Amino acid sequence: MSARTRTRPRRLGPLRKGGTLLAAAALALLPAATARADGIRTQQWGLGALNTAEAWQSTRGAGVTVAVLDTGVDDQHPDLADNVLPGKDMIGFGAGRGDRPWARHGTAMAGIIAGHGHGSGNDEGVLGIAPEAKILPVRVILEDGDKSRKKARSTRSGALAEGIRWATDHGADVINMSLGDDSESAHADATEDAAVQYALKKGVVVVASAGNGGEEGDHISYPAAYPGVIAVAAVDRYGDRAPFSTRRWYATVSAPGKDIVIADPDREYYRGWGTSAASAFVSGAVALVRSAHPNLRPAQIKRLLEDTARNAPDGGRDDSRGYGLVDPAAAIEEGGNLGPGKPTPAGYADQYFGSGPDADPDDSAAWLGPLAGSLGAVCLVAAVVLWRGRPDAY
Repeated sequence: MSARTRTRPRRLGPLRKGGTLLAAAALALLPAATARADGIRTQQWGLGALNTAEAWQSTRGAGVTVAVLDTGVDDQHPDLADNVLPGKDMIGFGAGRGDRPWARHGTAMAGIIAGHGHGSGNDEGVLGIAPEAKILPVRVILEDGDKSRKKARSTRSGALAEGIRWATDHGADVINMSLGDDSESAHADATEDAAVQYALKKGVVVVASAGNGGEEGDHISYPAAYPGVIAVAAVDRYGDRAPFSTRRWYATVSAPGKDIVIADPDREYYRGWGTSAASAFVSGAVALVRSAHPNLRPAQIKRLLEDTARNAPDGGRDDSRGYGLVDPAAAIEEGGNLGPGKPTPAGYADQYFGSGPDADPDDSAAWLGPLAGSLGAVCLVAAVVLWRGRPDAY
């Protein structure tokens, strides 16, 4: 199995005291100087951009479990201690604790979602968007530098689908997939799609990164393009689309994805970029919504994020940023008007998606009928027709 993780530690620039960003390494991680706590918190601009403080007046994610399908998570990291549940290794081999290519990407994503900091008053380290949520780590890919990665590509190609089903059956409320294949040869896999639909039918919200191919052809990325997935594009601190962020019909919402402070198993802190980070922010936002409104179905939560997003593009939606910047506080407030049996709010742009991604998973054929009639729908039909074989990477 091959993996294209969306926020790659090998492409990050380290933090220095005071927040000066060194030149990002193209293919290697530069030696990092330890960042001071006050420097880290002042640089976590994504929390402010998403109105996190307002959302925290309602909840900090208590009672919600977010499965992080990734390279593993360091459950001993001080910013994540006691927030990480016993997980599952779907690969079964590769680097382990103490090895450099172990759990770096997954730990970074877990910190964005549910980091609680450390030290006196937890005022040091990374603070996640849902610091009281629990992380369920599921290892479905290996780090780029893992010597066993080639073996995993050829022997564990089904790990992602297995991981989705395992997480669904072991208490996940939200599944975060900051990974995907956005190569030119990428195509959908029926086993993965079936696993996503299984999760949705069981009430699990599924989130994935839209892809980092914005400067390399904007190729379709899976699992982001599967029906029902909340696909997340990346924006910078000014709300503009990050140049690397893939532009495709499946983009649901956007979130911070550039100059994001992340935690690492080496106990240093770095700045990273990628739609991986954006996906993690949205998974944390979903955790807040689900904590406040535990009975809402995945389709309702997806619709809430769309209808309450801020800084919407002209026309309400585009392929660059979806419906705009996710706003968990607004989604929590609007969610109070909904219930399991009530309709989702108006404003959904059927001309882009038909009923596909938001169809009730109990109706297995509901998304097929309304697809015709728009360019976005035609693209989705084409993607479905081409669902053969396995992706070369996740």
